[in-house]
Amino acid sequence: MKISWTPPEPRDGLAGMWDKFIGPRATDAELWLQLIGGLGLTAVLTLTNFDQRTELDWSTAQWSIFLLFAFDLSGGIITNATATAKRWYHRQGQRFMDHFGFVAIHGIHLAVVAWLFRGGDWLYFGIYYGYLLLATAVLLRTELYLKRPLTLLLYSSALLINSSSILATPGFGWFIPFFFLKLLVAHLLPEAPFRPNHP
Repeated sequence: MKISWTPPEPRDGLAGMWDKFIGPRATDAELWLQLIGGLGLTAVLTLTNFDQRTELDWSTAQWSIFLLFAFDLSGGIITNATATAKRWYHRQGQRFMDHFGFVAIHGIHLAVVAWLFRGGDWLYFGIYYGYLLLATAVLLRTELYLKRPLTLLLYSSALLINSSSILATPGFGWFIPFFFLKLLVAHLLPEAPFRPNHP
């Protein structure tokens, strides 16, 4: 295995857009892991909720959003943790605002859950989005050798809020743990991008 911090240039066209999303030159193993892992977790979450469908009483639109978020966060955890994504998103030249912007746009997820699944609970949105932005800013300003333990501390704190201070959303008990795992741990935490010795 080798460590390579310099990613190749993204390809042209649609393939290039995909490269900029998951990182250029992902290995076949990474691609399969993202696909199978994302679909597998989504299937488990869906089957669990399907058993509670009468109590949840969701509309077709709500089920569609549930499936979209389940796959996005499940696949996103795996994708952002790959060496290819680490090499791409933490390449030389990436600035504070590049990472902060990537995280901040995910506030849409929180807003949709607060609106459609919690009856317009904007306190829920404000607490979690405020915590997300504050944690992101702190982590991005933290020295490298302290990032890992601080990331895990901040992630654990989000889990505590989810399990004690704010009741989990029915059918979305997994949402906050997956959401912060994707953004704080999988995306923001820089790790050495180990690569196979072969191209």
